Amino acid sequence: MENFVLIALAISVGYLFSRSGIFPEGSAAILNKFVIFISLPAMILLQIPKLSFSTEFVIPIIVAWSVTIVTAMMTLTVSKLLHFTKEVTGALLLVAVLTNSSFLGIPLIHAYLGAEALPYILVYDQMGTFLALSTYGIFVAAYYSDQSEIGLKTMAVKALTFPPFIALLIALFFVNTAFPAVISNVLSALADTIVPVALVAVGLQLQFRLPGHEIVPFGIALVIKLIMAPLIALAVVSLAGWTGLAAGVSVMEAGMAPMVTAGAMASLYGLAPRLTSAIVGYGILISFFTTAVLFTLL
Repeated sequence: MENFVLIALAISVGYLFSRSGIFPEGSAAILNKFVIFISLPAMILLQIPKLSFSTEFVIPIIVAWSVTIVTAMMTLTVSKLLHFTKEVTGALLLVAVLTNSSFLGIPLIHAYLGAEALPYILVYDQMGTFLALSTYGIFVAAYYSDQSEIGLKTMAVKALTFPPFIALLIALFFVNTAFPAVISNVLSALADTIVPVALVAVGLQLQFRLPGHEIVPFGIALVIKLIMAPLIALAVVSLAGWTGLAAGVSVMEAGMAPMVTAGAMASLYGLAPRLTSAIVGYGILISFFTTAVLFTLL
């Protein structure tokens, strides 16, 4: 119960601080950088070495990429059928496809499935969501914004220099290795900051503007992200006959709200920023209810 109180409180504090001007402009970006450069790498270094290389290790990766590919194709098809502009199509290909697997996935899934779920959350996030953001996401943003093309070399550099990915590579060398108590305690203290800091940053970025002409793409994005994505994940694990914690985490991750970073990327590249902010903001609030329903289906 306390996890849900923390989530609601941290997001509310961030939103109120944003509206009142207590935090200066750009504070959310600073907090997100703290999470990306310090908190998340610490959690990866702490949790990934606890993984065992087995079939369960592969489940989150397969589900993450299956959901990404299918929802991207679905989003592109619907956008063409409804003749959405290139700007709106690009925005939906980011926020209707990429999931909030760490900033909201970690606290929510921890609340539902316990601390044992953290290693699988991190695998889904790093080997699925992050790699998709660093390749697919960059391509979509560059292509649909009509800006200069981004080549494979640029995408590779961005992926390989991303701090959580570097931490992941380091952590893989220490699988099944116990760190000294001092290192574990320091990593644990830093990792514990990810939830409150990230959620306050989410609150700072929440926007609820929804112009009337954007209702249709807004609704389609949330249906694909919050309903179709977890149903696709459920279909994948059911067809494969996967059960257990790894499968449950993968389905819950697929049903998380739109990724805040994907929304920020869309805004940065000028892809329907008002629409993207509304999808991310409302998506976070609605996801509290949809994930509760999804948990009952597991």
